[in-house]
Amino acid sequence: QRRVYRTTTHVPQELGQIMDSETFEKSRLYQLDKSTFSFWSGLYSEVEGTMILLCGGIPFLWNLSGQISGRAGFGPEYEIVQSLVFLLLATLFSAVTGLPWSLYNTFVIEEKHGFNQQTLGFFFKDAIKKFIVTQCILLPVTSLLLYIIKIGGDYFFIYAWLFTLVVSLVLVTIYADYIAPLFDKFIPLPEGELKQQIETMAKSIDFPLTKVYVVEGSKRSSHSNAYFYGFFKNKRIVLFDTLLEDYSALNKEPAEGEDGENEETKSKTKNKKQGCKNEEVLAVLGHELGHWKLGHTIKNIIISQMNSFLCFFLFAVLIGQKELFSAFGFYDTQPTLIGLMIIFQFIFSPYNEVLSFCLTVLSRRFEFQADAFAKELGKAKDLYSALIKLNKDNLGFPVSDWIFSMWHYSHPPLLERLQALKDAKQE
Repeated sequence: QRRVYRTTTHVPQELGQIMDSETFEKSRLYQLDKSTFSFWSGLYSEVEGTMILLCGGIPFLWNLSGQISGRAGFGPEYEIVQSLVFLLLATLFSAVTGLPWSLYNTFVIEEKHGFNQQTLGFFFKDAIKKFIVTQCILLPVTSLLLYIIKIGGDYFFIYAWLFTLVVSLVLVTIYADYIAPLFDKFIPLPEGELKQQIETMAKSIDFPLTKVYVVEGSKRSSHSNAYFYGFFKNKRIVLFDTLLEDYSALNKEPAEGEDGENEETKSKTKNKKQGCKNEEVLAVLGHELGHWKLGHTIKNIIISQMNSFLCFFLFAVLIGQKELFSAFGFYDTQPTLIGLMIIFQFIFSPYNEVLSFCLTVLSRRFEFQADAFAKELGKAKDLYSALIKLNKDNLGFPVSDWIFSMWHYSHPPLLERLQALKDAKQE
């Protein structure tokens, strides 16, 4: 794929009508920089993980956690307390070692190509807030999971699976209402033509829409997105302001004498993004609602939970194997949290790669089906132009090595999607 980025320096003939040479070159350089970053950060991650295993980093951190919890008055019998200290230290270590890579990605690569809208102060405030929110969710959930495994008897894997199912459903339900607003500002889409058209389209396919929000994504990045969430009769749609031509702060000049949020964000008017017109936004939403109407969301949840149940069952089979713990430096103890880490992170690793590929294939199939659904709604022409605009705004590179694309791309390549829409567009 890197060879494709390096050698494809001119717009291919089939892309002549879609992308100009300037945008093509920008996207090529952006993806090449991202590829280089991904290689070095991935290599570092592999070296770091290998060194941790070879140097006994996991048992060292476990013993350190025991010393800390012991000083707080919790002896070895309080395994869950020690596990939470271990988890806190491990996530803190991961956050610190990952910070330079995140900084480089945001303030060098994304900045260089005009996507970053954050200041350094906003970045660190966001990172600290994210770490705290993560711990507030991770530690209580982990403690309850470990407790369930301890008291669950021979069928603990069933109770553990049911617990994680409930937790995942709760998190999906509350995320956009209570968690996401801690990081971004959500405002109801103002009354007007776009909102009325969205409500009309939702009603036409019996989508139980209750609210439409616009999120200030431009405060963090100029990449664009849209999604829906909620269960049963309480669905909400969220649009990034960078998706909307009329709402994106990147398309607006600041009012004279208006500082706005200059302390936290930077307006890069030189890198204005197109955004999409109302008809194109409706076409994008037609695609997203197609995922709901065709049951893709439910199918993904069912697949995820079947996989989760299988993993917990295999965990129950393997957790009694002392050799697994000994191989990772735990000769005298078999902590449940360490067992979860060893089995889910290492033993299941090959299986997870195969599963990930299968889900990627399925995802691409779902994307074609959602495009076809939008086509049936009469949105083929607008979706066609929206995909081109979004590809340009996000500097997506439309040429890819087929093996790389097959393994990594959860969405079909742009040309394949456009070809599928082309006939209906011409009609």
